[in-house]
Amino acid sequence: MPTNWKDVITSDPAILRGKPRIKGTRIPASLILGHLAAGQTPEQIISEFPDLTREQIAACLEYARALSEFEVEV
Repeated sequence: MPTNWKDVITSDPAILRGKPRIKGTRIPASLILGHLAAGQTPEQIISEFPDLTREQIAACLEYARALSEFEVEV
């Protein structure tokens, strides 16, 4: 069953100026998304950040998908 990104990604104004990050870390979701956009595999990202899991990386993608569906009410 897929991980809900809201269970994995958090934001706190006192940490990283409120940037969305992986809970329990100081790793911003944007950093993981940047690595994925550069063509790195989850395994390559995990080798650089051993505390991350595949589920956390997938949650970053789900978070980005949710943001892309944001609609402004006119």
